[in-house]
Amino acid sequence: MEFKDYYRTLGVSQNASDEEIKKAFRKLARKYHPDVSKEPDAEQKIREINEAYAVLSDPEKRAAYEQLGHGYQPGQEFRPPPGWDTGFEFSNRGFSSSDAADYSDFFAELFGHMGAGRASHAHRGHAQRGEDHHAKVMLDLEDSFTGPTRQISLRLPQLDAHGRVMLVNRTLNLKIPVGIFEGQIIRLAGQGGPGLGGGVSGDLLLEVHFNSDSRLRVEGRELHRVLPVAPWEAALGAVIPIRLPGGSISVRLPPGSQSGRILRVRGKGIPANPPGDLLLEIQVLLPAADTPRAKQIYEDMARELAFDPRRGE
Repeated sequence: MEFKDYYRTLGVSQNASDEEIKKAFRKLARKYHPDVSKEPDAEQKIREINEAYAVLSDPEKRAAYEQLGHGYQPGQEFRPPPGWDTGFEFSNRGFSSSDAADYSDFFAELFGHMGAGRASHAHRGHAQRGEDHHAKVMLDLEDSFTGPTRQISLRLPQLDAHGRVMLVNRTLNLKIPVGIFEGQIIRLAGQGGPGLGGGVSGDLLLEVHFNSDSRLRVEGRELHRVLPVAPWEAALGAVIPIRLPGGSISVRLPPGSQSGRILRVRGKGIPANPPGDLLLEIQVLLPAADTPRAKQIYEDMARELAFDPRRGE
């Protein structure tokens, strides 16, 4: 996917005010409008101009774009890093998935999940509920088991008095529900956009994602883990202790287990309702033959065990 320099497309600087961006857009729109322009690439140009304006005229999209765009050149290969939009508080206005055909893959990749719908307005004398806001938050997997209260910081892009984008920070104390899982939404009533005409405020919808864990992988309510075992544990069977965020458990390894075997421990995944399962992938690890005694044991095994791992090939 190629990076797009929206500032260059509109011919404005990165410090351009909202009014300067509007003037540049209107000038280019008149020049390249397909109904009046004689330029051979007018149709493609107007699409690029409309896309650039859709980003730079919206404080939320512009702030997100500026965070990602430092150091990239037009046409350079670009992939947004995972979790780049964590902590951004977006409103419900603007781009929706049905608009995807009107924009480039670059635009859709960055802004396709910022929320659908348009801002609504109160009629004179009528109260209008405020917009819902959306944000992505990162939690530790342990939080799903313990249900703590966490302090989270969000950044809400706005225009300052000069029409330039700024980020307003706010901090919230968030009570994490026990059993919360990846992708679940926490709704905070009244924490979204202000109402119009005396209407109530909208809600803040927080989409939960987990920080990476060195041992556990999360899929929905399931937890996945590679379980290293010694050759004698795999051959003879064993009871193996396993540490989980919610405490330690013991798992019985059946005799004759091989690498790649999956053990399912029911109810030991995310403690949701219903709880998920824990899936353990067996990985048999061999001790090194790095001492005379260890080498002798391997030589005895090779001599006394009638074992050919390539039998049947």
